[in-house]
Amino acid sequence: MTTRTRVAALAMLLAVQAAPGASGALAADNADASLHAYAQQCTDEIGEIPAFDCNAGTDVPITVNGRVPARYAAHMTCDRPALLPYDAPTSGQCTPYSKILDLSHGDTQISAFCRRKQIRANRSPYYDEVDIVLHHAGNGKTCWFHAEKGGTAGMNSARVPPPNETTPPPGHPSAAEFWWKPAATATKRCVSCHDASPVMYSPWIGQVWNKVPTDPWGKYVNLGADFASWTSHAISTPGNTCIGCHRIGDQNSCKIYVPLAAGMLPPPKGSNARASRYPLTHWMPIDNNKSLYEWNAANAKSVSDLLECCSARGKNDPKCSFTPAAQAQAVK
Repeated sequence: MTTRTRVAALAMLLAVQAAPGASGALAADNADASLHAYAQQCTDEIGEIPAFDCNAGTDVPITVNGRVPARYAAHMTCDRPALLPYDAPTSGQCTPYSKILDLSHGDTQISAFCRRKQIRANRSPYYDEVDIVLHHAGNGKTCWFHAEKGGTAGMNSARVPPPNETTPPPGHPSAAEFWWKPAATATKRCVSCHDASPVMYSPWIGQVWNKVPTDPWGKYVNLGADFASWTSHAISTPGNTCIGCHRIGDQNSCKIYVPLAAGMLPPPKGSNARASRYPLTHWMPIDNNKSLYEWNAANAKSVSDLLECCSARGKNDPKCSFTPAAQAQAVK
């Protein structure tokens, strides 16, 4: 460090100490800068995210015994509840009117999701969580953006700002006001569930799967220093029927989703009687039209082999193959 640099640093330190509230303002400015720098890197290396209205999305259906109910109630049960737990205070995992948007262009895949955790009118502009998965189908680079405030009020999502936007139109929230900072988003550890590819299937989101941009075999590289630990491996065994359409990750896919999709775990909270019996208990493959006997004959051994690879013994099992899935961006 040069003498000039030391003097400049000392002057900055003294200015912050002398000005009441300056340290908080500086921290906020730095946090805003970290969001903008990350979002701009993602835009430059993957593609532009447009502003959007959550109500322009497609509803994720909530049905009871195959039909849309006449009314919705807090903590009701349904055929295909959300897999993520909804902590109090919420209306439960069968809350209606979450919406999905596919904002992709070219090789730039943009999956935007607006989640309702409180029962509101369908066209209300208020949502409880907004997420974007930004992924490039060519180079595999991937970015994550998350917004939620907690409580029951929700966020006005009539105009969700592009994360790299510096000045919003009058009367609308800025990107810095709307989105979490990268370091905060990184604490969500989305890769724990999204351990095979940037987007993941569930019976709930699978109802609108045609609105979800997928890249099941493509490169998967998480950008940004805050996401450097977001890595995973894909598991395979010879002749395994479970990896014909996509990879299987080694994190929550092992712990939860492989056994859950094979009917080996209790269905998620909010499941009704229909969701708790075959065939809805066995949701892989997604076009399952087999009897339970036929499903077991086709898939039970493959599931067993994967779970063996997931165990501590699997690391030394010659039939288990482990290859990188989610990776961190190389430091230059």
